[in-house]
Amino acid sequence: MAASIDNMESITGQLDNYLSKLGFEVYPLKVGWYNSLLPSSLRLSFPDDRLAVVVLSTPAMFEQAFLPFMEQKSCRGLSDPIDQCVKHCVTSAVSQCFPGQNVDVRYDYELLPSRKPKFLAQTAAHVSGAAFYYQQLDVTDQPWAEKKMFGVCVHPRFGGWFAIRALLVFGDVQVGAELVQPVPPDCVPSREGRIKLLEAFNFHWQDWSYRDIVHPVQTYSQKQREYFSTPPAQRVALLRTWGLLPSEADPPDATADAQSQLGGHG
Repeated sequence: MAASIDNMESITGQLDNYLSKLGFEVYPLKVGWYNSLLPSSLRLSFPDDRLAVVVLSTPAMFEQAFLPFMEQKSCRGLSDPIDQCVKHCVTSAVSQCFPGQNVDVRYDYELLPSRKPKFLAQTAAHVSGAAFYYQQLDVTDQPWAEKKMFGVCVHPRFGGWFAIRALLVFGDVQVGAELVQPVPPDCVPSREGRIKLLEAFNFHWQDWSYRDIVHPVQTYSQKQREYFSTPPAQRVALLRTWGLLPSEADPPDATADAQSQLGGHG
């Protein structure tokens, strides 16, 4: 069905009303904006005029969603507890706000049978205007010669203290020319700043200094820093010391978590 801008804002508004109180942000985009930047093997299999929404977690998500999720003993099985919490929140939002609608939901940690990600999180965040995706090609006269440098998104308010969690595609919702593609805020406009950012992310990502490339309005709490600073294989033990998991709980999948680290996971 064709959607007016009012209908699109109704969809994003309902999602925002549900998810914002849990520490998430939502940003609409057109499938075509995303697909236009990617080779055919990585494009979404939806028409260019379909509505999509990217979901980010802010620093507040840990206290507003994750800890309550764990306290309710909702964590099950081998998968990462944070991933389980995000899926629980997004699935609940979709089922309550859009019952019976055709909504394709993809998470940052999911892979296709080809081992490619189900969506490129940083590209989706960039084209939605949520965060600027700084890449090697954004630096003139690069000092790295032939070295491959991974790119990283910077949020205008949270810097690097956020994560891109999910992409929702509304397969039956068309949007027209009234939805204009936003330009993501260029928070790191100087060559020197971009070099500092990419080097901090690629060479020193474990010290988290890249997250403070712009002055954030909020960062992770001390408890959240402790959780994400703990090696994935040891996080179950940490959750047990916090009283959030029984002693016989299964460990999370450390491999999946490690694969997500360079994509801003955490």
